[in-house]
Amino acid sequence: MLERKSILYRKLILEMILNANAGHTGGSLSCVDLLNVLYNHVMNISPENFADINRDHYIHSKGHSVEALYAILAEKGFYDREELNSIEKYGSDFIGHPSRSVPGIEQNTGALGHGLSVAVGMALAAKRDGRNNRVFTIMGDGELTEGSIWEASTSAAHYHLDNLVAIVDRNSLQISGKTEDIMAMEPLEEKFSAFGFAVRNVNGHSIPDLIHIFEELPFQEGKPNMIIAHTIKGKGISFMENKVEWHHHVPSEQEYRIAMQELDEAEKKLEE
Repeated sequence: MLERKSILYRKLILEMILNANAGHTGGSLSCVDLLNVLYNHVMNISPENFADINRDHYIHSKGHSVEALYAILAEKGFYDREELNSIEKYGSDFIGHPSRSVPGIEQNTGALGHGLSVAVGMALAAKRDGRNNRVFTIMGDGELTEGSIWEASTSAAHYHLDNLVAIVDRNSLQISGKTEDIMAMEPLEEKFSAFGFAVRNVNGHSIPDLIHIFEELPFQEGKPNMIIAHTIKGKGISFMENKVEWHHHVPSEQEYRIAMQELDEAEKKLEE
């Protein structure tokens, strides 16, 4: 059951961040359900086919929330879970942003606004080579203020990249406050539509809704796909939800115990 996987991933994210004494807690918790559905239901990506250019591709543009991706890749078998004990340690490949040194990661990211450009290039190459695979990327809503996002969007529409699936983790918070206070971006759906995307909105924490929206791909022939996933920063932990201070914050031992208790209770509800 994917709902149970999301709970287990959240536990692992918190464990990693506590052990590392560093990490982007809120954003990892807001995008983990998206990654769960992508890797476990939608994308054709596995350790066995990772060297095959004909598989699907994923670029984690929201690079600072790498803990969510690390948790998924460990569970998928790209590396042993025990390797995550080295996160942020000297000499470890498991650093605070995605690195191609880690199995399963396709592109170094973290400088915001670059992931969509990389994904556009990969989707264009697949189109020109006559391949049927797809390219997915998740962006944070705060990084949409980067001009490169909109340059890449223009290119995606110009080249009719309906094999591109761009996803915005729309939790409405960034490091220094509400996105709409820092640099207003609404109406976001209309903006991406004007740039040539076929746009859909979805509850980014509803596993059934996510499955349904991904099964509708491509939304419109000849247009790149944009999914605006409405999420909650810190989702799953009551005292972290929708709190900007949890953008980059390490739980105390007491906070960690409370969080794990909440996740245990959520798991028990699934069994009722």
